[in-house]
Amino acid sequence: MTAHSGKVDVTRLTVPSGSTVLGALQAIEAGGEAITFVVDDDSQVIGCLTDGDIRRAILRGASLEDRVLPEVMRRDFTAVTPQDGRAEVLDLMRARRIERIPVLGADRRLIGLHTIRQLVSMAERPNRVVILAGGKGTRLHPITEQVPKPMVTVAGRPILERLILHLMSCGLRRFTISINYLGHLIEGHFGDGSHLGCEIDYLRESEPLGTGGPLSLLPPQPLPVVVLNGDLVTQCDVGDLLDFNERGGYTATLGIRPYTVEVPFGVAEVEGGRLLALREKPSERTLINAGIYVLSPAAVACVPAGRAYPITALFETLLAEGKPVGAHVLEAEWLDVGRHDELRRARGAL
Repeated sequence: MTAHSGKVDVTRLTVPSGSTVLGALQAIEAGGEAITFVVDDDSQVIGCLTDGDIRRAILRGASLEDRVLPEVMRRDFTAVTPQDGRAEVLDLMRARRIERIPVLGADRRLIGLHTIRQLVSMAERPNRVVILAGGKGTRLHPITEQVPKPMVTVAGRPILERLILHLMSCGLRRFTISINYLGHLIEGHFGDGSHLGCEIDYLRESEPLGTGGPLSLLPPQPLPVVVLNGDLVTQCDVGDLLDFNERGGYTATLGIRPYTVEVPFGVAEVEGGRLLALREKPSERTLINAGIYVLSPAAVACVPAGRAYPITALFETLLAEGKPVGAHVLEAEWLDVGRHDELRRARGAL
């Protein structure tokens, strides 16, 4: 999904290459973004200037009447394309320790500006996220014979890293990853999460515990927990799911997705040997489990310890006990990368 850089008037963010330092400083003030971009006669961006660059240049002896090119302008700036998604842009910002990244078209013209305040506009949420990453991923053999499924790359980045970066953009910073099969590769890649700007710890399964069992290893939590499968490529706003759960007063909420099943044959409706109808290759629309959940502390406490336990069994238990359970439709981009065809789709989409 493409990240957009609206709400920034790019016409106020450029100066001609012949401008003086004073002119650039005035442009920075007028633009209100603490940066201006130097353009050539064809309006192509050739460099940039921040107020900090100008201060440092003046300290080195530059005057306000000097030309920005070549005395002050920086040519080595980071830029992205309109196709780069929010997670990728945020990752670049954190890696380069910068707060603004210009969006350049194929012709090198400025068409937008990403700012850290625009991309991380949601308030930080204190809820913990548990990511289920202990499965063997046998349906993705031979790829997963050497690497755990959540570490399979899509567009050059592990699926799990994409997921964490997206969740961070939703305001979530506290992650617990359940690991088993080749878990050392996951732990070695992410560590404590500090290089991504988040906190990560681990639930180490001594034997496979299924999709629900790892929750029995989780220390008691004061707030609802977000639980996700580790093989999801999604842009779903998990914050919406948390808010839905809170508004409804639910013990647990299941994220669901619309899904269309296409029957490859004509379907006959028969009663007592008599044909009532014949439909040619009909499509059936249904709602499926999206592998994204919100669980209250009381729901997590229902998970039995010491054995494999599917998370679907937890929902069945809650329903049998008459607990309020919500279901929230997630409409945004979503792919469950569990098979080779799904992996190809994810790689094609990104």
